[in-house]
Amino acid sequence: MPIVAQSTETTDWVSRFADEVIAESERRAPGKPVVVASGLSPSGPIHLGNLREVMTPHLVGDEVRRRGHEVRHLISWDDYDRYRKVPAGLAGVDESWAEHIGKPLTSVPAPEGSPYPNWAEHFKAAMTESLADMGVEFDGISQTARYTSGVYREQILHAMRHRRDIDAILAQYRTKPKAAGKKSQKPVDEAELEAAEGSGAAAEDDGSQGSAGYFPYKPYCGNCEKDLTTVTAYDDDSTELTYACTACGFSETVRLSEFNRGKLVWKVDWPMRWAYEGVVFEPSGVDHSSPGSSFQVGGQIVGIFDGEQPIGPMYAFVGISGMAKMSSSKGGVPTPADALKIMEPQLLRWLYARRRPNQSFKIAFDQEIQRLYDEWDRLDAKVADGSALPADAAAHARAVGTATGELPRTPRPLPYRTLASVADITAGHEDQALRILSELDPANPLATLAEVRPRYDKAEAWINTQVPADQRTIVRQEPDAELLKSLDEPSRQSLRLLLDGLADQWSLDGLTHLVYGVPKVQAGFSADATPKELPPEIKTAQRTFFALLYHLLVGRDTGPRLPTLLLAVGQDRVRTLLGA
Repeated sequence: MPIVAQSTETTDWVSRFADEVIAESERRAPGKPVVVASGLSPSGPIHLGNLREVMTPHLVGDEVRRRGHEVRHLISWDDYDRYRKVPAGLAGVDESWAEHIGKPLTSVPAPEGSPYPNWAEHFKAAMTESLADMGVEFDGISQTARYTSGVYREQILHAMRHRRDIDAILAQYRTKPKAAGKKSQKPVDEAELEAAEGSGAAAEDDGSQGSAGYFPYKPYCGNCEKDLTTVTAYDDDSTELTYACTACGFSETVRLSEFNRGKLVWKVDWPMRWAYEGVVFEPSGVDHSSPGSSFQVGGQIVGIFDGEQPIGPMYAFVGISGMAKMSSSKGGVPTPADALKIMEPQLLRWLYARRRPNQSFKIAFDQEIQRLYDEWDRLDAKVADGSALPADAAAHARAVGTATGELPRTPRPLPYRTLASVADITAGHEDQALRILSELDPANPLATLAEVRPRYDKAEAWINTQVPADQRTIVRQEPDAELLKSLDEPSRQSLRLLLDGLADQWSLDGLTHLVYGVPKVQAGFSADATPKELPPEIKTAQRTFFALLYHLLVGRDTGPRLPTLLLAVGQDRVRTLLGA
């Protein structure tokens, strides 16, 4: 079913791009599949910033597919890129990795203990698994396979014949000063700084300039496998190419019409692929989109290959809240797999779907994830009752499924913060977790934990991996006799009011009403009185009462929501700890 909003003002960004893509595809290649594309460099963990490179064309392509068009979403694995640097997690630990700098990523050994044959395959595998969990279908293209099998041979020879034309285009930008006065978007934290690097290919040079002229092609050395080579001679008629390696001193002459161990430099390689694949839509990160960068230059070079530049937006940074310090010590920023351990695929899809590509946003690994889930659940309810705004409903539909169907979902999606609190308090005891969750709504008790999975598992993983030990909830084993003895009469009365109502109000809603109602009753108001009917000091009294309960139950000023905490502790133990 197409997701189409009612007016221009409320149409979501995905629908607007889908309109443009369909029209452009019909103009360029009528009757053929619509081609959208992404490029990923498996030079290390593929992080949540890189995921925007995939999700933008995925969402647009999926909308085009929903409208009945055939779509190919290409993911070009830039696994024939050079290994540029030793990741932070290995630098200074194992110096042997530096020996591989300059080799293709597929010629670098996989990290120790990996079941995969090389570095690139190791990091591709994790991303591929995450994309499957998120319902992202794609055609993967290995650039190693393309180059080493000779698929691009004609394109390489064509680029070499037109090397002076390419050089002339690149020369326009080599000495051009950067635009002044324009404030560039900058990452704001450690995680975003790493995410800003983008593809490893973006940092490559634009070809070799030597005494023999300019060449847009880099051979990998036949001796040491590195790309620290310089083309010293080339003959267009015979295609004989001579190169020398500055790393090991090796030199050889090859026939380029038969040679498959090298690649076009990035600023030529990318537009060549646009033309070869007929790409209509591909976004670009800020690292590719500044003046003189690969996307802008590629828009001119693509004409040499008789192609056209794709349409597509520049996408902004994706930041991380709560995990930057943790991840930087490990040498990387969080990946989609990290996010999917603590949130359902629907929520992660929604974060990318609801913001225009040029809007930056943050993915929460801290307490903010609870607020995000609350917001998601409210939207879910609005969609169910028909009150959601059209653009919000569209983002929701894109989050919960694709053109091929809905993603698996939690049958009974209880609030994430409640599940997290229960997982925190029960510390892995599933029978206790089931007992507490079944008491949340006595009229409709939970039968098994399967009803709240996988959301419960995500919340439990968040508690276990993202919440510091000093913030975990540990219920007291014995009453705080000293505190109980020191209480004044109003405090004792508040505890009696709570204990008197426990049995009758033993459910999530009932206990919520009870704990908020005690300070109201003490002040002479009805427990049902609304905030508008109460003086401001009631809020202060409630905060004081809550702090007292937390101290008596868990020995801290704060903790999980009190109704959930009370259910978790159980009636008998609550009575004991509150001095009954």
